[in-house]
Amino acid sequence: MNENFEMVAKTFQGLEDVLAKELSNLDAENIKVGRRMVSFEGDLETLYRANLCCRTALRILKPIYKFIANDADSLYDLVKEYDWTQVLTLDKTFAIDAVVNSNEFTHSRFVTYRVKDAIVDFFKDKFGPDKRPGVRLQEADVVINVHINGNRVTLSLDSSGESLHKRGYRVAQTEAPINEVLAAGIILKSGWNGQCPLVDPMCGSGTFLVEAALIAANINPGIYRK
Repeated sequence: MNENFEMVAKTFQGLEDVLAKELSNLDAENIKVGRRMVSFEGDLETLYRANLCCRTALRILKPIYKFIANDADSLYDLVKEYDWTQVLTLDKTFAIDAVVNSNEFTHSRFVTYRVKDAIVDFFKDKFGPDKRPGVRLQEADVVINVHINGNRVTLSLDSSGESLHKRGYRVAQTEAPINEVLAAGIILKSGWNGQCPLVDPMCGSGTFLVEAALIAANINPGIYRK
């Protein structure tokens, strides 16, 4: 039997209530609405279903480590204390995605570098000076999300890979298409559920119409992703 664990679904501000309802329909538990995110609990099946089925989620994160850091040195030291062999091996690659809202940490790129250095140094200290997993900006094996709010730091595993707005059905697009997650959220907030016609007279790349068609046909938005 799978054990439940905490997860966080990221979304756009204003779509949190719609995302919470989607997660409730997936039988997620302990759902709590935050700012641009909804936290919830469930098992591994819930994690997969959230990635496949949620129309208004950008990413599904699994928090693995939380702590308080007041400066760059304490951030480095505390990240290095974590046992990274639980999520990484020497033959894997990893990437860091940092989101920062803090007076202590004002540059997300600097946070990215410090966390990356701490993880690399953890492996060097444990296995030898030339032993470390690789860093890869695109298509890394493991994506680690760093969220800092004030001095509260949360490290999470990103279970989604690419942002979930990349549905996989688009082969071409106009110069400035609306984000698919935002389009689906606007449709759902309007109350439209596929039981009556939907008209988009200025459809551009057709994002509203495609998302509406997926809703009407009850097709999961992640079904075309790799």
